Amino acid sequence: MKKFTGAKSDIKDFLDDILDKVNNVDFISLDPICIPHRYSVKQDIEIAGFFSAILAWGNRKTIINKSLELMSLMDHRPYDFIKNHTEKDRKVLLGFKHRTFQETDLLYFVERLQKYYNTYDSLESAFIIDSTIKYNQKSALIHFHNMFFNHDFAPLRTKKHIATPAKKSTCKRLNMYLRWMVRSDDRKVDFGLWKSIPASELMIPLDVHVEKYARHFGFLTQKQRDWSAVEEVTDCLRVFDPADPVKYDYALFGLGIHSKDFPLLS
Repeated sequence: MKKFTGAKSDIKDFLDDILDKVNNVDFISLDPICIPHRYSVKQDIEIAGFFSAILAWGNRKTIINKSLELMSLMDHRPYDFIKNHTEKDRKVLLGFKHRTFQETDLLYFVERLQKYYNTYDSLESAFIIDSTIKYNQKSALIHFHNMFFNHDFAPLRTKKHIATPAKKSTCKRLNMYLRWMVRSDDRKVDFGLWKSIPASELMIPLDVHVEKYARHFGFLTQKQRDWSAVEEVTDCLRVFDPADPVKYDYALFGLGIHSKDFPLLS
């Protein structure tokens, strides 16, 4: 792969062109975001999106199929199931597995979410520490992790499924989930449901595809892929669009999937 050696303005124009090609409704059916797009009620979208994001590692087709399987177990009414399920109802979830996410983890998740939704109307509140201070995604993700596992019955093995910057994780899946819930544009791929979190403060979901092209364009110079790498890449993307830096997730991720379609990288 040849190095793209243009000026920053040339790189921005190049990425904007890819962004325009990838960020459209055709993207939805091929991505785990298609799962929450099956719903119209805010809480259904939140819950379906949350589980689809948590399950989002590995082959995208498998992720979609496993997410659909889980929604089917909830009778395709995730909010109603989470809010009203009984211990007997949870038996339908036994045996569910996706890679290392197993029934023990799932049972904790649904019980924790039930307790949460019995108090709050939206999962957005779980990512807000104090509405009177400026939102910071690193602090928000640490807060969410601590809140989610602030129970004596939290299985130790389950904690690995909710990443935290406190352990230097890139938090790829949670950053992606927040992109889904917060971003809004006329392409209608992301939902823009949550209004208390500014898109300008979102952080890039740093997976292997994004990392590869972030390094290619000089957005990522450090060797390790951790939370500080997320900050470095996102800071570079804010130069291109301070109000909506993570829209370039579509461009960098799209390059990873469709690089052969862009001759400047061949």
